[in-house]
Amino acid sequence: MPSEVQPADLGFFSTLASAGSLSAAARELGITTPAVSKRLALMESRIGVSLINRTTRRMSLTPEGELYLEHARRILSDIDSMGELLGASKATPKGLLRVNATLGFGRSHVAPLISKFVRKYPQVEVQLQLSVNPPPLTEDSFDVCIRFGVPPDSRVIARHIAANRRLLCAAPAYLARHGIPKVPNDLTKHNCIGIRQGEEAYGVWRLSSGRGPNARTDAVKTRGNLATNDGEIAVNWALDGHGILMRAEWDIERYLRNGRLVQVLPQYYTPDADIHAVYPQRHQLAARVRAFVDFVGLAFKQQEAAS
Repeated sequence: MPSEVQPADLGFFSTLASAGSLSAAARELGITTPAVSKRLALMESRIGVSLINRTTRRMSLTPEGELYLEHARRILSDIDSMGELLGASKATPKGLLRVNATLGFGRSHVAPLISKFVRKYPQVEVQLQLSVNPPPLTEDSFDVCIRFGVPPDSRVIARHIAANRRLLCAAPAYLARHGIPKVPNDLTKHNCIGIRQGEEAYGVWRLSSGRGPNARTDAVKTRGNLATNDGEIAVNWALDGHGILMRAEWDIERYLRNGRLVQVLPQYYTPDADIHAVYPQRHQLAARVRAFVDFVGLAFKQQEAAS
């Protein structure tokens, strides 16, 4: 009696789920849409459960389909890693590389690097997903995540990519109209642009005077009439003179240099936001992961040296 789950089905279903539709999967696999539908039906018949919800306009995974996909991708990744451990792929990185990054930083910094990376390593297939909040580190949805701050989970590897600070800034026109804050509590009298990202308390800005055990930290509850989950939009609002913004140095450095934004309360420190490439320990020997992390790390170091 044939096995309910056949190895060849794992790659097929992973491709189908990534494609998002039967017709798109057919184009990627080089077969007809009816052939994709027939193979999926055979899979579901062997397993005895429905994996895909089909409608005329869209396709979605059933709970069983989500479970199947999670395990299929893990098994396929393990197969790739085993080949690399055996020396079959060490010379040339190849295979699927799933990358996650935040919306603004991923769009402006990570995506251009991926474009250069695949030119250098054309046998690597990169899937980039941008999200407001980083995925849980315990999930196996991605091979590499580009994150700000040190991840609290010791089960993953966090490779330091670049130094990064969160800075307070505003347009000169705004400060001319409303005055320049002298101490953190002055921020309560200003219009502060909010960014709803991550798990940090929204609207609470923490500023420290000094470093080490003698540092004093003030938690300031800010207010303002503008908020967004997109950092690029927030920066544009600050450039338009709407208020004070806390943003990563990487995103506003060029505006500080040309004077369109001015740093506010520069004598105070905000929580560190160094950039890390985060990946599961079992991926550390995967050639495609090593090559990508090394490539990104070198690119950021070159950019830091040039600035």
